[in-house]
Amino acid sequence: MRDTNRVFAFDADDTLWHNEKFFRLTQERFAGLLADHAEVETLGAKLLAAERRNLGHYGFGIKGFTLSMIETALEVTDRQVPGAVIAEILAAGQEMLRHPIELLPGAEEAVAALAERGRVILITKGDLLDQERKLAQSGLGDAFDAVEIVSDKTEATYARLFAGSTFALMAGNSMKSDILPALAAGAHGVHVPHETTWALEEAEDPAAGPRFHRIATLEALPELVDGLLGA
Repeated sequence: MRDTNRVFAFDADDTLWHNEKFFRLTQERFAGLLADHAEVETLGAKLLAAERRNLGHYGFGIKGFTLSMIETALEVTDRQVPGAVIAEILAAGQEMLRHPIELLPGAEEAVAALAERGRVILITKGDLLDQERKLAQSGLGDAFDAVEIVSDKTEATYARLFAGSTFALMAGNSMKSDILPALAAGAHGVHVPHETTWALEEAEDPAAGPRFHRIATLEALPELVDGLLGA
């Protein structure tokens, strides 16, 4: 039975559809372009440092990643990086922005099932235009009662979005962004691990508690929710 006082929230990237694997593939391409200037491990560390440094300027997403690659290329070549390499980096970023969406197993079914039990909302962070594009291509846009594209996911974000609900749950692959702040806001957090996770999204598991859950795929989410609701 649908109860609109219940809120079921989903992360987008690497929860509903693949995302990080395309960053990994582009980073391998980037390493090949700069192979004469830095070892793979060194280049990766410098790129990650640039991404961390630039989050406050560019936010999350492909555009910030592309700019961080350019900054890293300038650093490892002592600002002598050829224009052709910059062009290749820009082309790689543009290809990422055009990549088709691949839904993860059980994503569509889980969203539809929870929509029968309460309000379903999408909570994602990153570049506004890119996230809107991915949602439109996913075919899931009409399934959500609300879509929130935020600059970052914090306890305050979840407290605001879950305010007034009698039951709130957040499902996602990022322990740092999807689970820990949702738990801090008083909601249930369902960790759905993905095969690849960005280093800046990793965090230690929370202490065991009645509101923390882990499932292998979204296919198990409806059954978990029914158990929590006592259905």
